[in-house]
Amino acid sequence: MQKLHIRPATHADIPVLLQFEQAVVLTERPFDATLKPDPVTYYDLPFLIDSPQAVLLVGLWEGEICACGYAKIVQAQAYCQHDRYAYLGFMYVAETHRGQGFNRQILEALQQWAKDQGLVECRLEVYADNVAAIRAYEKVGYATKLLEMRLGV
Repeated sequence: MQKLHIRPATHADIPVLLQFEQAVVLTERPFDATLKPDPVTYYDLPFLIDSPQAVLLVGLWEGEICACGYAKIVQAQAYCQHDRYAYLGFMYVAETHRGQGFNRQILEALQQWAKDQGLVECRLEVYADNVAAIRAYEKVGYATKLLEMRLGV
């Protein structure tokens, strides 16, 4: 596995991250009939960069940003054993860099950040029909917790 240079994102990274965000939307659009027509914005990048309750990481290969992901601290439901957990999102690897273990490295860095914050659980969401993503997360130990269902009326 090639070693990715991982660092916190900066405001200067936002133009590249906005391109990554649109690639995520394009990938996910077939899985979600409820998405608005383009342009769609998923993430508050300045918040994720500036908040002490979150971290947005970028992965660089040969000086080029080619991967990213964030973790943010979320209040757990009152019925959970833990008070807070890390919610992970914006997991993206540029198409030309896939299959090199970069997503795993970003996940491991985010999980370490969560541990450093005193958290004991990480969660993420993936579309039920996105079999490739589900397999990738299962390979690193994630398990399905709940399947959300919907009906348009």
